Amino acid sequence: MRLVVAGTPDAAVPTLEALAASEHEIVAVISREDAPVGRKRVLTPSPVSARALELGLPLIRTNRLDEQVTAQLTELQPDLGVIVAYGGIVREPLLTMPRLGWINLHFSQLPKWRGAAPVQRAVLAGEHESGIAVFQLEAGLDTGPTFVNRAEPIGADETAGELLERLAQLGAADVVETVNALARGEAVATPQEGTPTHAAKLGAADGTIDWQFDAERVYATIRGATPEPGASTELDGARFKVHEARRSGADEELQPGQVRLVSGAVLVGTGSGALELVRVQPAGKAAMNAADWFRGCRAESVIFG
Repeated sequence: MRLVVAGTPDAAVPTLEALAASEHEIVAVISREDAPVGRKRVLTPSPVSARALELGLPLIRTNRLDEQVTAQLTELQPDLGVIVAYGGIVREPLLTMPRLGWINLHFSQLPKWRGAAPVQRAVLAGEHESGIAVFQLEAGLDTGPTFVNRAEPIGADETAGELLERLAQLGAADVVETVNALARGEAVATPQEGTPTHAAKLGAADGTIDWQFDAERVYATIRGATPEPGASTELDGARFKVHEARRSGADEELQPGQVRLVSGAVLVGTGSGALELVRVQPAGKAAMNAADWFRGCRAESVIFG
């Protein structure tokens, strides 16, 4: 079949690569426009744009799927559109322009966690399962019938970034299988069942650590906000980032937010139990080993706000 593939971040690259290696023809790749990256704000192609160029695929860089893009794609006469985290809405007439419409790869077991941040929301909520869905795109937000809709476990120490990377690899194979089934006329879509939940995009506040919560909930906040928007607390009135932590079996009694070095481990108290800080970033400094940071404090204990 003739395919249009739309996507922007790293999570969409495995699907692009899998479809490029398949028997189908990618007639266009759509990704968002180059954006400034880093402190120097260097204009940089999206991961999907960069990979499409490496693969020699025709590329359309746009932040809006407007009339101009619709006209371009209409001329290509695609059989199917495939979208993975593009970052924009496919509206009519583009929605039904391909012969078979569009399919979308989504990283949850629908209808749970419809929306922009299904992986992060699942980890933040302390859940033990995420999922993969390939569904027929329609006007509603992630509401279409599913060709694939299955659960995937969340590792006990997996961050949102690690989980998303794993699901992106697994989901790419599901997309190819779905495209193959559609090409053969054998694909069957099933209406979603269950109570929907919404996975809104995360903001900085979602990564703010409340040390009054129990250790598991604090750990879920840190993992769910890693790498974006980042988990943080307050120290001496400034933002203090926590890049990595882990569970601790230590019996040390610490107040919520109290930090102490115990047998070489930097422990921080929560509402119930302690966590070990592994990698942190004080305001205005680079990320560093937590023990190195604490030794530099030259204090018996430190209190996070």
